[in-house]
Amino acid sequence: MDPPRTSPPTGTERDAVLTANLAFYSAFGLHDFPAMDALWARRAQVLCLHPGWSAIVDRAAVMKSWRTILAKDGELLHIQCHAERAFLYGDFAIVLCEEELPGGVLAATNVFVREDAQWRMVHHQASAIIPPYPAVRSDLPL
Repeated sequence: MDPPRTSPPTGTERDAVLTANLAFYSAFGLHDFPAMDALWARRAQVLCLHPGWSAIVDRAAVMKSWRTILAKDGELLHIQCHAERAFLYGDFAIVLCEEELPGGVLAATNVFVREDAQWRMVHHQASAIIPPYPAVRSDLPL
């Protein structure tokens, strides 16, 4: 059986998903827990995989992790989202992007579902982008 096919999303649908994705990064960068909490799904199962952490399952546990991360004192986090691409599958959407932080760049996957006519996050995962290894030179002795 072939995988389900989707028609290309309209600009409005794609824009709505990308707007929700950017709202996530705004809440993250501003340490705005109420805004972060508002972005996550209420009825659908939510999960999160922060860099270096074990998987977190259950909305309460995911929001506790964000409360901990966003409660850190100090300057606002300078995080920027780049190269975002949205893939829509009906009421389900995936955004692939890169997160630029002061310490480096992470690859991120953000997954959204449509709840109450809003795009709500159900999964966030980010991991380091490892620079490619240098090419092996064949003219060096072993």
